[in-house]
Amino acid sequence: MTQRSAPNRPAFRLLALLLIVAFAGTGCARVGGWFKDDNVDENQPVEALYDKGHTSMRNGNWSSAETTYKRLVAQYPYGPYTEQALIETAYAQYKAGKHEEAISSIDRFIRTYPTHRNTPYMYYLRGLTNSRRDAVFLQKVWRLDASRRDLATPMQAYNDFSIVVDRYPNSRYAADARARMGELRDMFARHELDIALYYLRRTAYVAAAGRATDLLETYPQSAYQNDAVATLAAAYTGLGNETLAADAKRVLLQNDPNHPYLRGDWPDYPSDWRKLNPFAGEQSPLDED
Repeated sequence: MTQRSAPNRPAFRLLALLLIVAFAGTGCARVGGWFKDDNVDENQPVEALYDKGHTSMRNGNWSSAETTYKRLVAQYPYGPYTEQALIETAYAQYKAGKHEEAISSIDRFIRTYPTHRNTPYMYYLRGLTNSRRDAVFLQKVWRLDASRRDLATPMQAYNDFSIVVDRYPNSRYAADARARMGELRDMFARHELDIALYYLRRTAYVAAAGRATDLLETYPQSAYQNDAVATLAAAYTGLGNETLAADAKRVLLQNDPNHPYLRGDWPDYPSDWRKLNPFAGEQSPLDED
């Protein structure tokens, strides 16, 4: 039986080293294709990064735009491109529905550049973001009335638009901010009226009259002013105060002679059967359908 000789260890190691070098020379490019560096924007010129982000914005690719702009700001923390990238980052986040992130970006910009020429726009954008902050999936699907949810963020939106109107009355955003403030005031007024009608249906007439009075005093000239007067007339009638009820009816007749309350058709409360339908959604006497 012949004895097998042991391999030549130095020669084996040399062969292994040659194979590694050959593999590195011919295969690294292929392997590199498998494991690409995600940060392809590293060390790119600021102009190129901004153009890439702006192209994503024009195409509605908000996530890509946000990522590119954040890399731009990280690599180039100062300069006009950085300032514009911060503005567009906030807008991209707003469009993507990332409202908390958008508010954070806006606040960062306002703190850093309080006198920037685009600061009025950032307050306006913050108002838009706060206006949509609570528009969650179920509210869209079930068509829940915005006035019935928590009004903290709509009130913040109102304050944001108020800043635009008061501090920057000559800005291009002032007119639209003022219009949106009017819409929000109507939302707040409807919120008060819905509560008043809730009390009215449960014969809590003093509470109903109090809410209607608050509406008229806090939100004068709102879209629900005449409904508030009708609520007062109904509440005073329920309380047996015919003098105040007649005064309210006289005001209503003068301002809105076709109001359904004067025909005995208001408030038109939803049927109790509707509550048994899990797909019906919310409805108040103020809903037209």
